[in-house]
Amino acid sequence: MTAYQDLMAFARQTEALAQVSGRLGWDQQTMMPRGANAQRSEEMSALEEVLHARRTDPRLGDLLDQAEAPDEVGAANLRELRRDFARNTKVPARLASELARITPLAQTAWEEARLAGDVSAFLPWLKQMIALRREEGQAIAGGGDPYDALMEDYEPQTSSDTVAATFARMRPRLVALREAILGADTPPALTGHFAQEGQMRISRRLAEHFGYDFTRGRIDLAVHPFSSGSGDDVRITTRVAVEDPFNCLYSTIHEVGHAAYEQGVDATFALTPIGRGVSMGVHESQSRIYENQLGRSRAFCGWLHGAMEQEFGALSVADADGFYAAANRVNKGYIRTEADEVQYNLHIMLRFDLERALIRGSLDADDLEEAWNTRFEADFGYPVDKPANGVLQDVHWSVGLFGYFPTYALGNIYAGCLYQTLHADLPDLDAQLAVGDTSAATGWLNTRLQKFGALHGPRQTIANACGFDPDEEPLMSYLEAKFSQLYKL
Repeated sequence: MTAYQDLMAFARQTEALAQVSGRLGWDQQTMMPRGANAQRSEEMSALEEVLHARRTDPRLGDLLDQAEAPDEVGAANLRELRRDFARNTKVPARLASELARITPLAQTAWEEARLAGDVSAFLPWLKQMIALRREEGQAIAGGGDPYDALMEDYEPQTSSDTVAATFARMRPRLVALREAILGADTPPALTGHFAQEGQMRISRRLAEHFGYDFTRGRIDLAVHPFSSGSGDDVRITTRVAVEDPFNCLYSTIHEVGHAAYEQGVDATFALTPIGRGVSMGVHESQSRIYENQLGRSRAFCGWLHGAMEQEFGALSVADADGFYAAANRVNKGYIRTEADEVQYNLHIMLRFDLERALIRGSLDADDLEEAWNTRFEADFGYPVDKPANGVLQDVHWSVGLFGYFPTYALGNIYAGCLYQTLHADLPDLDAQLAVGDTSAATGWLNTRLQKFGALHGPRQTIANACGFDPDEEPLMSYLEAKFSQLYKL
């Protein structure tokens, strides 16, 4: 065997173990008995020690020095392995193990604090997580920006300064659009009682319509919807609110977008470094274009309106136009995951600024709630009413995902670019969506983007699919056109 073949055999085993670790995380949030949390913490810590040892094994370094890429795929695999090896060897095994140990405990503490509305109960865990992740960022950065080092895990080849500049260009247009909309007449909301069983039946239909392969996946319920896994085992979760079916249905479509990306990667890449989504921003572009540009389009809302009537009978919004307006309704609210397309990115900008300050050390965890509440009122025009609607609403900081939040907005930006090209390439798209047929759109996304996995870098992946370098203009033009029409601005 060549050095490259030996290297890939080693990498496949490591990736297989990482998938097992991911399955433990999925189980913790869906099926695990609550009393097993402490034991699960030890299990995940032990497995992380094994993974860290493999990812920093000197043999891996020797093979990377010797290996020669046989082709473009091999070059991409070596690129990913070398980047990961350089990063992982800078992180002490003690730190990696401690992060794995504390994460399930901190997540449980967050869940309990969120339920009780008690920020102080979560703060000791948050401080530990910040300290550990700051230490990790500093070790990787080697004197550079620790936040940028953490963000590299989720969006390679992107700096926080670049993101901040993009957000600075977007914010005034988003605020102006939001203010104009909130000054216009608000369309009626969809109201009623929608039983969990019915919502889950429609969720399954939606997943199938958007191409989710149930022979390689499943849907479960979780507090915070997520997608997990890759290749032949990709699982999604959703959540149900009996008076708000859009929460469940669009969470499902969103997570199917993530899952379709993982299921759609070229099967020959399975369990290799490029056999997954290239970045969380590109990943989010798939979930957001599935959820918003396709799922919330006027055409698809017409089909979904009919599906809802079949399941629940007559709806409070009697026609497809009213249903479309209700599905895209812009109104005051606190929750990021429930935010409309116009306000969503404002939520991300708030979190991005706060978490960058936490990691850089210019904001203390004890002052986080006050900083959040002050910023929220400045951005949205009204005060936070309770911690569950404020600083305790997201799971991310409890599990140490600092640097993750900006990828949500980058995903929206990428989705805007993709939709502009997709819509031009598929002139009969609306006619297909009107009968619930997403196959042309999802097929286009698979052919142009999903099947390549991490073969190319994030921005290059989007540029290859769109034919131009990504920026925020297509997204902003789409939002301004769509909501100006909806609200007759």
